[in-house]
Amino acid sequence: MPKKILLIDDEPDVRQVLQLTLELSYGWQVETAASGSEGVNKAKTLIPDAILLDIMMPGLDGVATLNQLQTYPETQQIPVIFLTAKLETEQKRYTETQAKAVLSKLIDPLAFGDKVISVLGW
Repeated sequence: MPKKILLIDDEPDVRQVLQLTLELSYGWQVETAASGSEGVNKAKTLIPDAILLDIMMPGLDGVATLNQLQTYPETQQIPVIFLTAKLETEQKRYTETQAKAVLSKLIDPLAFGDKVISVLGW
């Protein structure tokens, strides 16, 4: 059974590259959402194995989205990995949340899935 991933990012290019990479290279089923609120709604129905969540988004940012996910029994146990283009500045913020890790969106897409596997122990 392939892993189900929910990718929440406001940048269409990031969603497309990561979705294609994770589906083709790892065989995962990747659903996407363009905003925090859309992501929360999809997470409640999809119940993915993991959520990849952009930190900096307009409206509901990554931290606020994670906080909302933590309020629903069906989504509070889903592991969340933050994504950012500014790894050095965001690393400290995430440690105060329930996120499993923060990964840079700027790494080689083919290495990205390996990082996810490592963080989640898959």
